[in-house]
Amino acid sequence: MRPTAPQILLAAAVVAAGTLTACGGGSGSDGDTVKVAFIKDTNAKVTVRDDYIRLVARQFEQANPGKKVRLIPIQASENDYYTKIQQMMRSPRTAPDLVYEDTFLVNSDIKAGLLRPLDPYLDDWDDWRQFQPAAKAAARGQDGKTYGVPDGTDTRGLWFNKKIFKKAGLPADWRPRNWAEVLDAARTVKREVPGVVPLNVFTGKGAGEAAVMQGFEMLLYGTGEHQLYDPASKKWVTGTKGFKDSLTFIDTVYKEGLGPEVSDALSPNIQTNVAAELLPEEKLAIDLDGSWLGQQWQKTGGGNPWPEWSTTLGQAPFPTQHGAPPGKVSLAGGWTWSVPRKAQRPELAWKLIKTFQTRANALEWCVRGAQIAVRKDVAADPRYLRSVPGIGFFTGLVEISRYRPALPAYPKVAAAIGEAMEAVTADDSSPEKAAKDYDQALGSLVDGRTVAKP
Repeated sequence: MRPTAPQILLAAAVVAAGTLTACGGGSGSDGDTVKVAFIKDTNAKVTVRDDYIRLVARQFEQANPGKKVRLIPIQASENDYYTKIQQMMRSPRTAPDLVYEDTFLVNSDIKAGLLRPLDPYLDDWDDWRQFQPAAKAAARGQDGKTYGVPDGTDTRGLWFNKKIFKKAGLPADWRPRNWAEVLDAARTVKREVPGVVPLNVFTGKGAGEAAVMQGFEMLLYGTGEHQLYDPASKKWVTGTKGFKDSLTFIDTVYKEGLGPEVSDALSPNIQTNVAAELLPEEKLAIDLDGSWLGQQWQKTGGGNPWPEWSTTLGQAPFPTQHGAPPGKVSLAGGWTWSVPRKAQRPELAWKLIKTFQTRANALEWCVRGAQIAVRKDVAADPRYLRSVPGIGFFTGLVEISRYRPALPAYPKVAAAIGEAMEAVTADDSSPEKAAKDYDQALGSLVDGRTVAKP
């Protein structure tokens, strides 16, 4: 498979990300210019987020004469993006005024002293009442303060190609009831439709949080309650059968040749390759992925316009391991606009957040970006409800969606999960040994706050 974002390009993009790109025709003086850092898709053809942010930046400049917005698009894998913005936020000289934060990093960045609370602003902002409680909680620190304004959420499920399923003799209204039925469908595709990748489950370190969240945790959260973190004891969990079973599922996918080639699966480019090549070129039958994929195939801003996707692809909930209630699993995440603690223009940054989150602009982003709305008024808007095929399906998963532990240690735990997945995928370790190695490493990662469960 050809790489769509060569590593040399990614490295150069990360290094060059500190170069400021002016928006609006002039740089303005330092006191009048707000700097905005955000992630740019590794597929340079995908400009959905870039286009939207430029739209809002122009509105801001027009509404605030003399003020300017400088954009800092960082084209990199998610892991490299996280590293870059954390480096930038450590110094007043390089800190942006506004930064796009993945919600899973909020608490670790709070602990590192990188973000400032927004409560004084939120208390006087009427629109904050429109936000769903779960969305507000995603940006809340352990100190009870809020450190970001979410711009949407997401859910996860199975995408499947109806044409490939028809060739394989599988139903167009496929609804697997357990893990075994997912694997059986993949085995049927491998047998009946050679040359097609039967099933993609993101794995390993290269895909970063995509592998951990929409790969491993979609499995783990279907094996029983509190398999990763126990809120009652406030400890991380070790020794569960569910953890080993989740690794065994990954092991089965790649050992039986049901997934992409291992070298492709472990590449940082795998997300781009799935969205830009495997799915639109109809080389992938089943993909465990996110609600936002439709943005990749739009005529404007999409990386690979694919008008037929809405009729070619079906969606199905990912099942629990043995079909236990509620019978399906989804995780919800999302991103927030946050203000670094060392930002030089926090007042301007807050004004820009409010511009991003006018009702009209919030609706615009949900429509363009295939986001699940977090504002109640947007969620009820007819334009949102008919915006993207499948939006109703993925919005319906919100009610059963689970959230990652919003704790400072989570990024370290997630990295250890990625290592365990990679060891199994690359056949360097058995699921049992990889789970044991994870358990042994966990104590030091979380200061010994672990509890063993059967």
